[in-house]
Amino acid sequence: MIRALIVDDEELARRGLEIRLANIDDVDVCGHARNGREALAAVAELDPDIVFLDVQMPGMDGFDVLKGIAGPDMPLVIFVTAYSEYAVHAFEENALDYLLKPIDEPRLEAAVNRAREQLDRNQAMNQRGRLLKLICDLTGKELSLEQALDARSSETAHPRHLQIKDGRETTRVNVGDILWIDAAGDYLCIHTSEQTHVLRGTMKKIEETLDPSRFIRVHRSAIVNGGRVKSMRSHTNGEYFLKLDCDKELKLSRTYRKNLERLRLAT
Repeated sequence: MIRALIVDDEELARRGLEIRLANIDDVDVCGHARNGREALAAVAELDPDIVFLDVQMPGMDGFDVLKGIAGPDMPLVIFVTAYSEYAVHAFEENALDYLLKPIDEPRLEAAVNRAREQLDRNQAMNQRGRLLKLICDLTGKELSLEQALDARSSETAHPRHLQIKDGRETTRVNVGDILWIDAAGDYLCIHTSEQTHVLRGTMKKIEETLDPSRFIRVHRSAIVNGGRVKSMRSHTNGEYFLKLDCDKELKLSRTYRKNLERLRLAT
């Protein structure tokens, strides 16, 4: 059974999509979210396979939600949109699929079939990278890790700040404020308590750049600020679950169990 979460600020749109999905045998709608913040909480709690994500919502829009859920355990995303032809072309190039409002049932079935094939092939990570590229394509905010580092002035061997440019504005991100970093394809999500920044770069490069006594690799696609870990819980399969002080939970995979001692020293 495919678990689906519907995110839309319009109640009629949510209910209409749920009615249409009810006609598809192996799809179970596990929840609804009315806005971006509810969507982030629902993804963490319900662990859906697919999120039907409205792009245009007040406050936190679909792209903000996308950045918030990006990571190793990110669900597949099918956009629901009324965007212009230019943006639709970008969706065609980068997204798993998109649905134009009002939603056509045969088109919905085709999107679910495509998601089903993606889940069967276990290629969700490839979609995550395309989605982060989509954010950059549509917003014009692409910045490389090298550019963020080149902007620093008299830093030590390990930078204390990253300079994140967004159009004409530059945000100075305190490295100590970084909660965790995750990757998808050629893109990194830098998570702080205030915002998520998307940079083009690799886990290898960011791991080499940051202070290894503080920032510890816990997954092939995740690095955590050890000082922000408040608890660790072991799992029977040899993995650990890390609870951050922002209540985010990350997984330490068996491959990186060798980093447990470094993690304990950092906490």
